[in-house]
Amino acid sequence: MIRVLIADDQGMVRTGFTVFLSTQPDIEVVGEAADGREAVRRAAELQPDVVLMDVRMPEMDGLQATRRITEDPAISSKILILTTFDLDDYVYEALRAGASGFLLKDASAVQLADAVRVVAAGEALLAPAVTKRLIQEFARLGAPRAPAMRRLSELTERETEVLALIARGLSNQEIAGRLVLSEQTVKTHVGRILAKLGLRDRAQAIVHAYETGLIRPGD
Repeated sequence: MIRVLIADDQGMVRTGFTVFLSTQPDIEVVGEAADGREAVRRAAELQPDVVLMDVRMPEMDGLQATRRITEDPAISSKILILTTFDLDDYVYEALRAGASGFLLKDASAVQLADAVRVVAAGEALLAPAVTKRLIQEFARLGAPRAPAMRRLSELTERETEVLALIARGLSNQEIAGRLVLSEQTVKTHVGRILAKLGLRDRAQAIVHAYETGLIRPGD
């Protein structure tokens, strides 16, 4: 079972998500939180696999709560940010804070359940519109002129290739096809990349690839 905590300051939103997710045979809603501070406390208490985290909440916003949760070694929860198009400016900071993905609040019930499963499995969930916004933000901030190879030196040549393709948004299956490898081999490479670089998941790997200059906007 995938254990989920729902953090949103709107009671109707929490109820709606809870009702639908509770109908899924592989998902269990273990708790709710009405603000960021409560989300952090409940995450530590309940140890959910995934936290559905709204951005705008009282007491402590979703970005601060995400950072508190992901920086706490005692909490292993993945964070799935709930956002709207007008909040896309938060994408970069949310990824930096340790979020594993984003879900638009107008997503369908099926998309919600699929998003929870994707994030729980350790994959990054970045919709095309969100990925585009992220790349624009890296372009605005300015990427390094040359790759910071000291931060990539632990990777093999093949692992570096895989990381670059992850940063371009390719799935394991697509990477396998591009490099003529089995999907299991790609999964092994991804696991080693995350372990060597001390990253939580693919979302952080994407940020790392851009910040080290391995990938630049427009590549």
